[in-house]
Amino acid sequence: MPTVFHPPFCPHSRFVRLALGEYGFAVRLIEERAWERRRDFLVINPAGTTPVLVEEGQPPIPGAAIIAEYLDEAFGNTLERRLLPREAGPRVETRRLMSWFNDKFFAEVAGPLTTERLYKRHMTIDAGGGSPDTEVLRAARNNIRYHMAYIGWLLRARDWLAGDRMTYADLAAAAHLSAADYLGDVPWNEDEAAKNWYARVKSRPSFRPILAETLAGIPASKTYADLDF
Repeated sequence: MPTVFHPPFCPHSRFVRLALGEYGFAVRLIEERAWERRRDFLVINPAGTTPVLVEEGQPPIPGAAIIAEYLDEAFGNTLERRLLPREAGPRVETRRLMSWFNDKFFAEVAGPLTTERLYKRHMTIDAGGGSPDTEVLRAARNNIRYHMAYIGWLLRARDWLAGDRMTYADLAAAAHLSAADYLGDVPWNEDEAAKNWYARVKSRPSFRPILAETLAGIPASKTYADLDF
């Protein structure tokens, strides 16, 4: 059984868990607070970042993009519905959008929201802990609006974000949005196409374990686990 080292609300880790779920893998989860730089974890991944996938017979596989490529290379040819398309053009578009959400959206929205509202309360001052920075939160909540508009723009011309079928691009976007949605920071009323697409993705069986997660002292938003939100 594959093992994923992750913080529960890490969007990159959620992306990996969704991909593994779509490919039918049961997963063992180990919570890892990367900011604590635990010695045993640094042996597994010297970079000290999550997620990390550990599978018997393989070296530790760090990082969402590397894990996604590994899953496609190791299992893509054996699966009926591959998450990274076979054709060159759609593969490029899927990778482009994976990067958009795992890098750009994370830097501008999901990363600041989860760090300020979830993780800083567990960090020491030396590690960057403390009270949430209201200016950072304000910027993230403003940034999410143009990302939602971009998602809606894509979906008005396509069935899924990268084309006519679900790919890693959809899972990456949904993973990052799910973390923001838990906190109630997604303006769903601003783009109907984006909202309808997310409802399709969050209704998939792979999403159920994620929607069941909660944090003590921080209740989920009303839309988080509601499939008809």
